[in-house]
Amino acid sequence: MKEIIILSFKSIWRNKVRSALTMIGIIIGVSAVIILISVGQGIQNYITGRFESLGANTVNVLPGKVTLDEGFTGSGPNFAGSKLTLKMAEDLQKIGGPINLVGAEADFSATVSYKGESKYTSIAGINVGYAKILNLEIEEGREISQTDIEASRKVAVIGKSIQEKLFGQSSAVGKQINIASEKFEVIGILSKIGSTGIGIDINNFVAIPITSAGKISGSDKIQVISIQAKSKDEIDETIELAKKYLRTKLKDDEFSILDQSSLLGTITQILGVLTLALGGIAAISIVVGGVGIMNIMLVSVTERTKEIGLRKAVGAKPSDILTQFLIEATTLSISGGILGILLGWSGSLALNQFFPTFVTVWSVALAFGVSAAIGIIFGVAPAIKASRLDPINALRYE
Repeated sequence: MKEIIILSFKSIWRNKVRSALTMIGIIIGVSAVIILISVGQGIQNYITGRFESLGANTVNVLPGKVTLDEGFTGSGPNFAGSKLTLKMAEDLQKIGGPINLVGAEADFSATVSYKGESKYTSIAGINVGYAKILNLEIEEGREISQTDIEASRKVAVIGKSIQEKLFGQSSAVGKQINIASEKFEVIGILSKIGSTGIGIDINNFVAIPITSAGKISGSDKIQVISIQAKSKDEIDETIELAKKYLRTKLKDDEFSILDQSSLLGTITQILGVLTLALGGIAAISIVVGGVGIMNIMLVSVTERTKEIGLRKAVGAKPSDILTQFLIEATTLSISGGILGILLGWSGSLALNQFFPTFVTVWSVALAFGVSAAIGIIFGVAPAIKASRLDPINALRYE
């Protein structure tokens, strides 16, 4: 066996260029599997982290009947047909008991501009409770107050990216910006929130009083009501109280209440399937690489027919020839797998500069295991062909 292994490695080394070209398919396939799975896992970790940052004692009221049936055939929130209002959020806050804070949000997109600089971005109409639930921190200036909301004042708190885009390094507090052709005074700048996330800059938004947002959009409807319980142990009681109140205003199919664990579980499940799908797509290239190995090994059998005949003539058994070719195919596949892992890991680290990626141990083990299996599976046919060659005919082969 030692001699067979040495002969296998010598054969691979004699044809370095061919061996390298044979491994390219496996290298690309393995690196693609690792990178795509790391992207899916990174996005999943990022979203999980964002949900956890809101706390385990928060529930969200969404418009429409939100369901997730088996096979992901459920329905999502009906934001366009929302019947939730700010008055409902205010009434829920008055209930008290286990309810600590109630936040309301109304989103729309608009162009924000200042002295020739402009940016199309998300405008978040919020109340005081929503800002507290999100733990929005002010770096400069002040936050939106209850007085601002009651008076529908045209004031805005801008994200760090908006401040840098419109004002550069100068202070924005006290300046007048245009939002959807309406003038708003910048009263505060938010501290930078985390990273740029999944390719979307989460610092790229403007917060205004929710009542002012209603006047600009021409609707008093809101998209989300967030309810913060005093503790996670009071979540169930909070949900029951919220349902009891909302049923006096809306039909059962016009709202849904989801706690963080339900939302997170749903999103994690969907992203898990997406991650596996991405890995599966990339795995196809590993199979293509395996076909490449088989083709090259079949060519190698033809090229080395005389060598095989000579070895058999001096006593090599068919099993020896079979083993040698299997070792060669497996070595090429495993070597390609190792290089693919290194390339995939490096690619994942490089992509992490732009959006979150996370290389999992199971994705590396899966890619390596598949690459090794591919070498064995696709190396069998050439190895069998080589082991069955007649030594006399092989020696005569030109």
